[in-house]
Amino acid sequence: MSSDFGRILHISVFGQSHGRAIGVVIDGLPAGEEIDLEELQRFLDRRRPGTGPLSTARKETDIPEFLSGLEDGKTCGAPLCAVIQNAGQRSKDYGELADKPRPGHADFTAWAKWGGHADMRGGGHFSGRLTAPLCVAGGIAKQLLARRGVFVGAHLAAVAGIPDRPFPLYPTAELFSEIAAKPFPVLDEEAGERMRSAILAAKNDLDSVGGVIECAAAGLPPGLGDPMFEGVENRLAAALFGIPAVKGVEFGEGFRAAELRGSENNDPFAMKDGEVRAETNHAGGILGGITTGMPLVLRAAVKPTPSIGRAQRTVSLSCMENTDLTIHGRHDPCVAHRAVPVVEAVTAAVLLDMLLEGNHGTF
Repeated sequence: MSSDFGRILHISVFGQSHGRAIGVVIDGLPAGEEIDLEELQRFLDRRRPGTGPLSTARKETDIPEFLSGLEDGKTCGAPLCAVIQNAGQRSKDYGELADKPRPGHADFTAWAKWGGHADMRGGGHFSGRLTAPLCVAGGIAKQLLARRGVFVGAHLAAVAGIPDRPFPLYPTAELFSEIAAKPFPVLDEEAGERMRSAILAAKNDLDSVGGVIECAAAGLPPGLGDPMFEGVENRLAAALFGIPAVKGVEFGEGFRAAELRGSENNDPFAMKDGEVRAETNHAGGILGGITTGMPLVLRAAVKPTPSIGRAQRTVSLSCMENTDLTIHGRHDPCVAHRAVPVVEAVTAAVLLDMLLEGNHGTF
């Protein structure tokens, strides 16, 4: 399976939603880097389920156990392996689904690829549960980047079509920390209240909603990346699409750029504090696949949770005939708010990998 990414910083995610454990192996971390495990746990807690009515009631502590790669709280050069024990599974809720693939899930495609042998309880290896070890890797990457003056943060740009205000032209580490400390990661609290109401309304209707996450990286130097197929957008998009439920990725103005004139979309250059900077940032900090020195800005579209309580049409794989399916169990009416730290994690991991690659494995 291709559940890995990275060149210098190689990250491999393993496990299944209802297996004994899930985990991650991170190879290529610079040696001698101190890892603040309390800060890492706070980051993981932002993604953790069972914290309120807006997420699944499944209880998970999401406390990683480090089997290798850390000695006395510092990286030692060996591959780092972290394992998170699974808990709170109710596999009986998924008995019917072995024969009836859930619309919107990977049940059918996994059946087609592996001949019915895939463990799809709770989504198996396709589950959003696998984003927990992904956040271990990304949380560590965020710490290493911050020590070099590169900061990554994100917020909910929209839920159910309800927009938050966008990041300012120059988002700061302090702003990222402020958002991370909130129980609901938005800039505009009034917009956040309306988003929460939309999520609860969908839940009461036995339905779900999606959202958009805006992520930014401040402090990147100009010149990172390569043209055409090795650009910053290419590397980030490939990894971001590995996050379950992500169906779209755009940079800067993204698709809206197609509606603008060149005079509106171009970012004029100017000198600022002795350096070349852009006066606007429609490009999202990237031109020709290479960073400009402006903040990197991207957005990821997260689809509505496919597990809903309403009856849906599907097929019986054993009988090869049409049938109906009602999904039981505990599911998020919206996963976008829990995916905010996941988008941060993947973005940080890719950027750290590219910076290590550009500096031949060291900073």
